[in-house]
Amino acid sequence: MTENRTKYGRVMLKISGEALMGDTAFGLHPPTVQRIAREVKSVHDMGVEICMVIGGGNIFRGLQGSAQGMERTTADYMGMLATVMNALAMQSALEELKIHTRVISAIPMDQVCEPYIRRRAVRHLEKKRVCIFAAGTGNPYFTTDTAATLRANEMSCEAIFKGTKVDGVYDKDPKKHPDAKRYERISYDEVLQKHLGVMDASAIALARDNHLPIIVFSLDDTGGFKGILAGEGTSTTVHD
Repeated sequence: MTENRTKYGRVMLKISGEALMGDTAFGLHPPTVQRIAREVKSVHDMGVEICMVIGGGNIFRGLQGSAQGMERTTADYMGMLATVMNALAMQSALEELKIHTRVISAIPMDQVCEPYIRRRAVRHLEKKRVCIFAAGTGNPYFTTDTAATLRANEMSCEAIFKGTKVDGVYDKDPKKHPDAKRYERISYDEVLQKHLGVMDASAIALARDNHLPIIVFSLDDTGGFKGILAGEGTSTTVHD
């Protein structure tokens, strides 16, 4: 294990389900899952304790289901199950790299993963196992952003690292507007007031109330996660 060259000892990595799709239109792209697993391993090798939350939008998104006439609560539970599938795929990729991993679900399903018990999860982290928290908060109407912020607080993480398609938070969509400006640092309240879409409002408020910084970076840059942790590369920090 290499020497820890970061100020963070325990972090939450939040990625969307779409991040696992690669260039495909739906589902999982195994080479992309493996690439992200290698990113996680590079940070794990620094001695950092890692929690993960992965969205389910590559398989099923509750909000889209409800928009098409499905009852919202049922649609949200289906979305939670999609996150379990993604978590199991990531666990498989990490264990191929010899990283001990636990999938911990807010909805009990004992045959495939552990139920969420906070003290047990903390112990896994202390033993340097990667903990992937699945099934959101276990409640409808809450996103995986909120779940990531909740678990990050419960696990005493020092920051949330949100891996996205862009290298930070911009004042407008940089893919549509070449003149978009990236923020180096921005407050929680500014994110909420300007509707910048970093995370949903309840997740931002929960992070703000617990003084938990959110670091937004590009997951598409190889070595990005390790680089950002080491204080290199381009990112945006959302803070007090």
